[in-house]
Amino acid sequence: MADYTIKAGDAGSVIEAVLKENAAEVDLTGASVRFLMSDAQYGASKVNAPATIVTAAAGAVAYDWQPGDLDTAGGFLAEFEVTFADGSIATFPSAGYVEIRVIGDLN
Repeated sequence: MADYTIKAGDAGSVIEAVLKENAAEVDLTGASVRFLMSDAQYGASKVNAPATIVTAAAGAVAYDWQPGDLDTAGGFLAEFEVTFADGSIATFPSAGYVEIRVIGDLN
């Protein structure tokens, strides 16, 4: 079962997450975040774009779906890549991926 399910073409909605390490929220003060999504079957990159830091101290992030992001039905794997102020990089979730299922429209 997917962590997040959405209909194809439904750009305008948001995927949100709280980034955690060892069950504690990651402080994103001074950091930048990218949302990465690839086709689960073939590994082809679908999205590599900036995400929004909603609440830095609480590790809350969001990505606003853009036109074209959800134009293909199927299974996808996603993650948030954080670049901290000191230049270090960490990827969340650190184990596994966010599983996304894009289901087709009826028309």
